[in-house]
Amino acid sequence: MGSYIPNTDADRREMLKAIGKQSVDELFAAVPEKMRLKELRLPAGMAELETARKIGALAEENKVFPVMFRGAGAYRHYIPAVVKRICSHESFITAYTPYQAELSQGLLQSIFEYQSMIGELTGMDVSNASIYDGASAAAEGINMCRDRGKNRVYVSASAHPQVIETIRTYCWAYGLPVTLIPPGEDGRTDLAALEKEIGSDKSAACFYLQNPNFFGLIEDAPRAAAIVHAAKALLVEGVNPLSLGIMESPGACGADIAVGEGQPLGMPLAFGGPYLGFMACKSPLMRKLPGRIVGETTDTRGERAFVLTLQAREQHIRREKASSNVCSNEAHCALTAAVYLTVMGSAGFAEAARQCHAKAVYGAQQISSIPGFSLVFNGEFFNEFVTQCPDTEKTLRLLEGHGILGGYPLPGNRLLWCVTELNTKAEIDTLKRLLEEGIR
Repeated sequence: MGSYIPNTDADRREMLKAIGKQSVDELFAAVPEKMRLKELRLPAGMAELETARKIGALAEENKVFPVMFRGAGAYRHYIPAVVKRICSHESFITAYTPYQAELSQGLLQSIFEYQSMIGELTGMDVSNASIYDGASAAAEGINMCRDRGKNRVYVSASAHPQVIETIRTYCWAYGLPVTLIPPGEDGRTDLAALEKEIGSDKSAACFYLQNPNFFGLIEDAPRAAAIVHAAKALLVEGVNPLSLGIMESPGACGADIAVGEGQPLGMPLAFGGPYLGFMACKSPLMRKLPGRIVGETTDTRGERAFVLTLQAREQHIRREKASSNVCSNEAHCALTAAVYLTVMGSAGFAEAARQCHAKAVYGAQQISSIPGFSLVFNGEFFNEFVTQCPDTEKTLRLLEGHGILGGYPLPGNRLLWCVTELNTKAEIDTLKRLLEEGIR
């Protein structure tokens, strides 16, 4: 790492002049005023022991629930102990981006194996080496679709709200107009509205569909693909990777690009990260895939070897004309996903998905049988579902008092519940009993 070299006022004036700006405030004009830090007020320094006590006290404020029925984008799953054991090896956790990549055959192989598994999982031809998170992957996937004369982006309003906001931010930066397709009364994307909007729009670049959607419902991805392709646009499908243990892959459903949050693949909740964004696509779009792709070949001795086949990032090619500025690939998280998938195997992976679905169905039946609670949507779901609730705040406080993190609160006294393979029948039955007692 290089040393920190502060800039003098003269240095700053010279740099601002070079880029045609009068002041630092003008440079950051795009940043909302309320988000700017006017003054950095740091407390006085502390001794090591004092610092340790301070941090320890802050850590004790965290509430770790032994039982959880909440997902909404981050999920608690079983992670075999061997996954952490392998990924904690010093040769993995000390690795950094190789600038002479072919000399780091071990790192390249780990990325290659990860890519191969993501490609198989999503039914796509090629995967990149990963990206920061699922929301960024969705936005980057949409960015791959823009072309000359085709720049309007259509997004399902049933997708995760934070993913939608990330997409909007990217599209704002690139000047791409965004149109939201509302959900129907069944909670799924109104595909009739999509067909009406996109069918006559020659500027349509793509449609983003999350499947299962934010409400846990399974979307009609094949029909969406047919509608989008009839408009000569591309389908970007966002998926929960674990759902692919029992659901059709995006490739089989007709998607052109598959993206998603890889956190369910062996990564703990970890208070919000680091997580993993995965991206895969059909071969015609390969050169638009951001980041890097590792390929397999043979060396001069005819032995198996790995190379950086494609690296479309701005510090290598095209500079400001590059389609993306993705430089890092969350390599250790990608390694974790590859180890998790290897350890679980196809049978174990499918079993985890089956248990998520089966237990969620049981949970939905039990909760919706309680007076005052009812399923909001009746469609098929994977492991999340929405119920009406008499009083969300009261319900969540009740459950928290018993060490249970309840569903994610939605407007209108609704809760988005999540059940995974880690939830037992006894926990679901206890949840039902507590909810029944709470409404008496």
